[in-house]
Order: sequence, then structure tokens, then C-alpha cells
Amino acid sequence: MSDAVDRGFTVTELAPVDNPIETLRETVAAFVGRALRGPLNQPVLVRDYGDFRRRFGDVWTRSSLAPAVKSYFQHGGRELYIVRVANGARGAMLCLPASGSALVLRALQPGSTERLRAAIDYDGIDEANDELFNLTLQRVDPDSELVLDQEIHRGLSVSPEHRRFVADRLLASSFARVETPLPTHRPEATYDSTTTSMAYVTAVQPGTDGEELTDYDLIGSRTDQTGLFALELVERVDLLYLPPPGKLRDLGPTSMLAAEQYAKQRNAMLVLDPPIDWKKPRDVMRSANVGIASANVMTYFPRLYHRYDSEVPPRAAGGAIAGILAKLDRRYGAWQSVDTRALALNRDWVPAAELNDDEIAAMHRVGVNAIRKGGAGVSTLVGDVTLE
Repeated sequence: MSDAVDRGFTVTELAPVDNPIETLRETVAAFVGRALRGPLNQPVLVRDYGDFRRRFGDVWTRSSLAPAVKSYFQHGGRELYIVRVANGARGAMLCLPASGSALVLRALQPGSTERLRAAIDYDGIDEANDELFNLTLQRVDPDSELVLDQEIHRGLSVSPEHRRFVADRLLASSFARVETPLPTHRPEATYDSTTTSMAYVTAVQPGTDGEELTDYDLIGSRTDQTGLFALELVERVDLLYLPPPGKLRDLGPTSMLAAEQYAKQRNAMLVLDPPIDWKKPRDVMRSANVGIASANVMTYFPRLYHRYDSEVPPRAAGGAIAGILAKLDRRYGAWQSVDTRALALNRDWVPAAELNDDEIAAMHRVGVNAIRKGGAGVSTLVGDVTLE
């Protein structure tokens, strides 16, 4: 260090500091569940609910994933990977006329709200060449019809021997794949006869959403990196949550065990919702560990009612709790006290059961955290225990 004086000002030079100031890294969460649309078995990073809605659709009565994501961001989460899984869902089918036959395309992302359209033109192709064509694919918003994304593939051919064979080229597409049988001629240009401008062909067969999820759909395959194991493509996961696969269904025991083992492998914390049949504190004490003893699993009691709609069955709060834990890590470091107004639940949600201090202490002894209603109607998560 040296000092120099110049015109009344003292300049102090400091030797460089070898070690930079450390900052807390952002907690990364991952949710696995069912959505209206979006890529299957691929971890997609979203940073707010708007991101999720654009990629996967909005709240859907047949899935608890979207409400969990919304709660995660409302309660302080910032980075969230979504793995969409499905059971028998199928993509929409488009048929592009081709001299009596058709070039058939199948949407890569299944779901009833996946809206694709396609257009064919011959722009830039020699008039004497009756083999090549250009294909434009667009994904549009199902509500506003605004174009969300687009792909343009030029100089394609329906001949398997051609270097730009359409089926090969669309293997890199995020929109669609080619189905057999192939047409013998190139598809016809899709022009609007009234305006001579390019027109689009929409699906002749809509996509389907499939059936309710099974344990197999959620767990997936380690070899194929599907389901839970799609997260192998993610460098780091700190929090893991599998929202209930149905409105009145608990997570299956097989899924629960696989998720616990995977969380342990990744050194992550699994947030586990309490069983639906836990109505009173005595139910918690009767089967507190839900069949699992693990330092990598955190659960809670009770579930939550909406303040203005207590007739609806109480909802799982796992998404909100994951958001609170992410916020806690960012503000105070991991596993500090969460029983503060700064880390409170949304005031529209209230515990489905009232707990006294003795009941909370007893629950903590068996590894279950409590949600307790506090002053001014604000509820907080009380405890920092796991199911070990």
C-alpha cells in the first residue's frame, strides 16, 4: 500500500486482494409433473411464472404443477427447472397435400393446446426443379393466435436418397417429425388464392393430453434420461418437488422412494407433501415418517385452505415451501429459522388445522415441520427438521 498527495487529495493504492468476496449462490429447484404443453422429459429453466406459462401453459384442472410453480415464485424462488412428463399424450397431426397424397407431420410436443401450423412455398427454387420445396413451421398461442416461435427449412425433398431429405432435416426440429408413408411428390404450395400470399395449414387431428400420471411416468428411466432422471442433464439441483399427480391423489410410494433416493444422490432436499388423510395432529403422530427415514426429505403439516374458499379440499403447499426455502437460502443461508414474517406464506392461504405449541414440538420430534397461523392472519413454516 502507498499514499500520494496531489492538490489536497490523498490517493491510497491497495494491493490486489487474492480472494474475492464470496456471495451465496442462488438455490436451484426442480419440479416434475404434468402440463398442458411443452417439451417432454427435458429440463427447462424458467425464472418467473410468465416464463412457465409461455412454455407449458397456464393453470390446468388436471394438474397441480402450474399452481405449485406460481406459489414457488410468489414465495421467493428465482430459478426453477421444469420437467414435463405425460402418460399417453400425443401431438397434433398436420397433412400437407401432395398431388393426391400428403406429407404428414406430427407435433413433437404433445397436448391439446399445442398449436402448430405449416406452409409450403417454392421461393428461390428453380422453376424447372419439381422436387425441392421450403417448409415453414410456426407455433402460435392458443388464445391470442400470436406467433410464439418459427422454423424455416429450405430446399427440402421427400426423396430418402436426397441429402436434404425432409425426415432427416426435421430430426433437428423442435416442432414436428415426419410420419410415414411419404408422398411420391413434393407437397403443394400453400398460397391463398385470393391474395396470392402464403397461407398456413393447421392440424387435421388435435393433440391429446393423455391420462393421469403413474409412478412410472414420474420416475422415468435412468438409461433414457426421462421423468425424474431427465434432471441428469442439469448441473445442480438443490430442491426437488413432485407435485401431487392428481387433485385427490397422493404421490405414490414408488415415486416417493425414487425421488428420495435421487435427492440423496444429488445432495438435494426433497420437499414432500403430507398425505391427504392427515387431518389432525394425531394422524401425523400415527404415521409421521410416511414410510421414509431420510435426512434429504422435508415434510410439513397441515395443508392449506384458501381464505375465501374453505369448501375446496386443502391444497398441497410444497411449491410455496420450496420458494420459501430458496428465499431463506438467499437471505440468511441454509437452514436458518423460517418462522418470521419475512418468510411468511401468502396471506390468502391459511392452515387447514390449528396447532398448539405441544403439538408442534411433538411433530418436530418425528421430523415433521408445522405451518402455524400467526398474527394478522399471516402463517409461517415452523421448524427445520427432516425425516431422518
